[in-house]
Amino acid sequence: MTSSTTVRVPLCAVTTQPLDLAAHEAAVADRRAGAVVSFQGVVRDHDHGRTVTLLEYEAHPSAAGVLGEVAAEIAADPDVYAVAVSHRAGTLAIGDVALVAAVSTAHRAAAFAACARLVDEVKSRLPVWKRQVFADGAEEWVNCP
Repeated sequence: MTSSTTVRVPLCAVTTQPLDLAAHEAAVADRRAGAVVSFQGVVRDHDHGRTVTLLEYEAHPSAAGVLGEVAAEIAADPDVYAVAVSHRAGTLAIGDVALVAAVSTAHRAAAFAACARLVDEVKSRLPVWKRQVFADGAEEWVNCP
């Protein structure tokens, strides 16, 4: 547990290993917390009306550092007790989890808001590019300059 003046980011990673929602929720546990909000970004089987068969995420070497910066910014909010966030790299199948985020706060509104900010900032700033492979054999890179 944390003291009232300590902000935590106990779990923050860019990894090729499967992500564990329960581990992220446990990482943000705090006796003061009345709310833990979590999010899983899951690989879906479609995009803009096209059937997707798999995704591949490629992470820039700076990705872990950028993820840490984003997590620390969200954790610096005085309403936030702890933040945990991880993003997958590598090839993922339909149904695999690509992103997990968890935030603890005293109250639910703050937890929902902080978790939404965390996910939005990760999606906006993380240098991870996504290659979608479609059922017809076509592929497309997303978020790739």
